[in-house]
Amino acid sequence: MTGLPDGVERDAPIARLTTLGTGGPARFLARPSTEAGLQNVLDWIGAEQLDMAVVGLGSNLLAADAGFDGVVVKLVGELAAVHRDGDLLRCGGGASLAVIVRRSTDWGLAGIEFGCAIPGTVGGAVRMNAGAHGGEMRDVLVEATVARPGSSRHADVGGLDLSYRHSNVAADEVVAAAQLRLRPDDSEAVRARVAAMQAQRKATQPAKVRTFGSVWKNPSPELSAGRLLEESGLKGYAIGGARISPVHANFIENTGGATSADVIALMTEARRRASERGVELQHEVQMVGPIALPDQ
Repeated sequence: MTGLPDGVERDAPIARLTTLGTGGPARFLARPSTEAGLQNVLDWIGAEQLDMAVVGLGSNLLAADAGFDGVVVKLVGELAAVHRDGDLLRCGGGASLAVIVRRSTDWGLAGIEFGCAIPGTVGGAVRMNAGAHGGEMRDVLVEATVARPGSSRHADVGGLDLSYRHSNVAADEVVAAAQLRLRPDDSEAVRARVAAMQAQRKATQPAKVRTFGSVWKNPSPELSAGRLLEESGLKGYAIGGARISPVHANFIENTGGATSADVIALMTEARRRASERGVELQHEVQMVGPIALPDQ
């Protein structure tokens, strides 16, 4: 193996990088701060034929207890910055949606309020076309820069094939930057909408407990995964240190000492009960390392 690029370390714990707090170590952790630095890391990954996983704020991720024999990439520095250009925001892929919402509110820019309910980065949100409260990333995205070993591409909503919780960003690609088009509005009006969304989230989702966010995609606009699993009697159902939230059945909580294997067991049971009701659930959470739901 060639020498490690700048900012790459060995044997980094994944659990401390995730909101759920489970999983073993990654073979390598890279923290590029510029697009050039990211490209250098990706070219090294490609040359060494290593697997890669991108970690933003660590939500929406379930890492294997055995760890990950590859490179975890976390964008920092300029790749996590937010700049304003009129009604356009130029964001690094690692920029927190919470920061984007807070700054947009202060600037009197509207359209990204729904991001207050998404505990992640703009890169991850673009990758899965994240959404909440009736809004999605494709509603505000102008263009994203997507890097991969050997090259990068610039793509708009159509070029990214954005649809419900989907994009064509591949496993070996990283959303390095995104441009968001917002609209002028009164700061206090924007702030009021954000506050209302945050209050609704606090009232309906678990708080002050470790989760990775929503586990399952909603089966249809008429049927939410949370309601389906609640009707299946799964609220509060626990295995080991993990339990399906007693507040919202589409969340899994780490009540202390949970393993990723505990979470997989809960997900397997949830999928089985949904299947008994004629619904095949698809998970939103991204798996890192040798971990997967068993075949039905």
